[in-house]
Amino acid sequence: MADRNPDRILIVDDEPAIADTLAYALRAEGFDTAWVGLGGEALAALEAGAAGGYALVVLDVGLPDIGGFDVCRRLRRFSDVPVIFLTARADEVDRIVGLELGADDYVPKPFSPREVASRVRAILRRARPVAPVPAPAAPSVASPPASAARFDHDAEGARIAYHGQWLSLTRYEYRLLATLLARPGRVFNRAQLMDLVWHDAEDSLERTVDAHIKTLRAKLRGVREGEGEGEIETHRGLGYSLRP
Repeated sequence: MADRNPDRILIVDDEPAIADTLAYALRAEGFDTAWVGLGGEALAALEAGAAGGYALVVLDVGLPDIGGFDVCRRLRRFSDVPVIFLTARADEVDRIVGLELGADDYVPKPFSPREVASRVRAILRRARPVAPVPAPAAPSVASPPASAARFDHDAEGARIAYHGQWLSLTRYEYRLLATLLARPGRVFNRAQLMDLVWHDAEDSLERTVDAHIKTLRAKLRGVREGEGEGEIETHRGLGYSLRP
């Protein structure tokens, strides 16, 4: 896959007024933008360079030719470029479907273009590769926690690395993994995770936890096949925990 342009964002929306407003907000943040109005056009542009020409895709769900969910499903066959869905639908089921298809975030309309630009920057910041860390000449007195061999948590940057690779996480995936990472081995039930992770989200259902656990496992598995799948353990009838 070609290296991605770190500053180029593809906007896929059939409403020019929305696309123009969003493009203006992204350019104000230093991004370059391209716009197409149809799902077929988006897939053609992305597949031409195996998504290497774009750092992220802002994708409307309600496109007139190919629905945004189908666009994302086809896109995931050849690229893992981050995707933010835009949608006029606020149904919890739609949010879960979008996340399970591999979207990185989900923004309901009407939205603040500046908020979308902020989410774009946060996703791309978390997706940056981890800089190599030279080995110390002698063992450090302040040794890292046992989980540091697998996970590195940059709380200020709101990002988590797994085996030396920053994970491309949505804001709720990040909060969920950070919560589990703070207490390895502790079992959290769904209600506890909803309170700790989704405290600012309206009308979320407990099955949202299951959907995010599924997408987190997929991203961990993408870094370390086999081991990644088992990092988050299911305790039937109780909840979830991070493998200690």
